[in-house]
Amino acid sequence: MSFSTLLSPLDLGFTVLKNRTLMGSMHTNLEETENGFERMAAFYQERVEGGVGLIVTGGIGPNAEGAVAKGAALMVSDEDAQQHKVITSRVHRYGGKICMQILHAGRYAYNPALVAPSAVQAPINPFMPKELTEAEIEQQISDFVRCAKLAKQAGYDGVEIMGSEGYLINQFIVSRTNKRSDKWGGSFENRIRFPLQIIERIRAEVGEEFILIYRLSMLDLVEGGSSQDEVIALAKQVELAGATIINSGIGWHEARVPTIATSVPRALFGEVSKQVKQQVSIPVITSNRINTPEVAEQLLQSGCGDMVSMARPFLADAEFVNKAAELRSDEINTCIGCNQACLDHTFDNKISSCLVNPRAANETLLNFLSVTTPKNIAVVGAGPAGMAFATYAAKRGHVITLFDKSPVLGGQFNLARQIPGKEEFNETLRYFAKQLNKYDIQMKLGFEATPENLQNFDEVVIATGIVPRTPNIEGVNHSKVVSYVDVLNKSTIIGKRVALIGAGGIGFDVAEYLCHQGESPTLNKDLFTKEWGIDLTNGHSGGIVPAQPSASPRQVFLLQRKATKVGKNLGKTTGWIHRASLKHKGVSSLNNVKYLKIDDQGLHISIDDKQQVLEVDHIVLCAGQTPNKQLLNELTAAGYNRPIHVIGGADVAAELDAKRAINQAAWLAAEI
Repeated sequence: MSFSTLLSPLDLGFTVLKNRTLMGSMHTNLEETENGFERMAAFYQERVEGGVGLIVTGGIGPNAEGAVAKGAALMVSDEDAQQHKVITSRVHRYGGKICMQILHAGRYAYNPALVAPSAVQAPINPFMPKELTEAEIEQQISDFVRCAKLAKQAGYDGVEIMGSEGYLINQFIVSRTNKRSDKWGGSFENRIRFPLQIIERIRAEVGEEFILIYRLSMLDLVEGGSSQDEVIALAKQVELAGATIINSGIGWHEARVPTIATSVPRALFGEVSKQVKQQVSIPVITSNRINTPEVAEQLLQSGCGDMVSMARPFLADAEFVNKAAELRSDEINTCIGCNQACLDHTFDNKISSCLVNPRAANETLLNFLSVTTPKNIAVVGAGPAGMAFATYAAKRGHVITLFDKSPVLGGQFNLARQIPGKEEFNETLRYFAKQLNKYDIQMKLGFEATPENLQNFDEVVIATGIVPRTPNIEGVNHSKVVSYVDVLNKSTIIGKRVALIGAGGIGFDVAEYLCHQGESPTLNKDLFTKEWGIDLTNGHSGGIVPAQPSASPRQVFLLQRKATKVGKNLGKTTGWIHRASLKHKGVSSLNNVKYLKIDDQGLHISIDDKQQVLEVDHIVLCAGQTPNKQLLNELTAAGYNRPIHVIGGADVAAELDAKRAINQAAWLAAEI
């Protein structure tokens, strides 16, 4: 496929962007870490060299009370501007353009000094905001202007004003959070005064030849959000106020609708930005769940935007644009929308990276340098850890032979990709298969490695994964009992009533699998919007309508021993989605469960000392895993005297932990 539209220049009048790709804003937490600016410079440099048209940084606060958290990055002084020159000079040296995002968190600030248009507490924040006085509102506007001027002083090509996702500006715009009765509240015209004043005053200070992006909330996905008429009216006023580009924002952080997780259909919100683009003459950027150049090109050709914003895809592959231009899109390491190493890390105050590309945000630390003396290395296990290690080590010049007793690549990924909503895992398998062939890695699939056939290697990497754990329950060998592996590999026909023992990530995945029939909503936009109650036309203010989830073909019981909330340890930014999805399907989640026995009647349990029997057709064991140490033990017993490395699940069994497996593989490959 040709990507002629995606790769065509965009003339902004005073400057030209080399193509239509925007690397969207991502806060990596490098902003606040030691040597963080140097690391960010290297991070952005690789994306510029990879071909991206325009970069927007992670959100930078215009004042202390607006910072996303106490101690988060600010742009308030000449000293701050000087620090940022490390980034801008590097980007410009390699021919790129970069804008700084100005983000005032408002009532979302995890900061006791937080402020907002009204004292309305956010449901996702323990702190009550202070209502701004009129004088303080004027000061907030002045702080935005100062921030933009300092960004220009720092060498940025422009700024993005964050007016979406439920942050301060968005809080002024909607009646949900703006309860004021003065000139900053009440009527729609008054509520949009705040963003328009910010745009106008920034433009007056920075001049005409400075990119000014306004991030417009096009679909709030919360009750009391903006109507479509209001979104369009604001877009027109934003253009008149002096914005260069309008970027699209979808959903508030408190919205109970998924917008960027892997279960969201690709390009679901393209039509939303198209409706705005048709009403303004400045460029409009479309965004959310766009992860391949094919999807990006289709969106542009269909008039959904003038540019495409992709944030996480540039974490997954810095060479995204170059590979598309060279018609090598099948070699792109595709973002799977998992959030595990990016957003989950961001909100956990860890350095953000990428599950499928651990080098992201570690460019100064993790490098795969060519070796002078190649080693002959055996890698046993072709799951995520084995494939990743083999790829990175072969890239360095080592000679790799990859063994797996299964006839196919993928290991546990072959189970994960069966889950409705996790179809993107197919992309990771495609990527690694391509890389293994590219680097001429010898693959011995359907072949069991033994101490005897590993004798001629210099070193051995054991990536044999995990073994499902069988809990000690009376009757666990009953014919009703099956492993989650039997369910996901379709070797057993599962009945209409099912109990799942174990409510970790695997238990939730298996429940999701058992509760679906027909096409996955991730592959069907109409079904997805119906199940989650999304009105893409925004005919109902906020774009929310009653959800109509499809019925589950089974009655499912999800059980855990712990007394804590079921699903408590799921991903920080996606766990709520999994819990809500199963609730929609009528899954019964039970905690503090004691398993008594299994017999013909079903599963006997006790909760709070009250016994009951779940009369089910099948009991599925999702009770964790243990490392598969069989080969390691055999090599040890045989006195194997070459270096042995153990990675992935074979080292530590922790659910389907591809993030840890690939990360561990990458660091070992860089060092070996």
